[in-house]
Amino acid sequence: MVRVKRGLMTKKRHKKVIAAAKWFKMMNWNVFSRAKNALMKAGTNAYKSRRLKKRDFRRLWTIRIWNAVKELGLNYSTFINMLYKAKVKLNRKVLSNLAITNPEVFGKVVEFVKK
Repeated sequence: MVRVKRGLMTKKRHKKVIAAAKWFKMMNWNVFSRAKNALMKAGTNAYKSRRLKKRDFRRLWTIRIWNAVKELGLNYSTFINMLYKAKVKLNRKVLSNLAITNPEVFGKVVEFVKK
C-alpha cells in the first residue's frame, strides 16, 4: 500500500483558520488550536448578538414612540391599544421613523387613532 502524506491538506486547513482569525489578539491569531477555539467563540457570540439586535431595536422603537406620544398627551400603551382598535397596520419601526422624521404626519396618525 502506498504511503499517504497528509501535510498538504492539514496546512491548507490551518492556513484558512488562521487567516479567518487574522485580527484576534495575543496567540489567538497565530496558534491553530487557539485560533480555532477563538473562531468558534466568535461565531457563537455573533449568532447570539444577531438575536439580541432584534430585541434592542424593538426596545429603541418603543422608547421613540413613547416619547413622541407623550408630547401629544397620550400614554404608550393606550396609543398602541387605539392603533389595534382602529385597525392601523403600521408597525413600531415605521411609527418610530415617522415620529423622528415627520412629527406632523405622526401627529395626524395620533389624531386619526383618537377618533
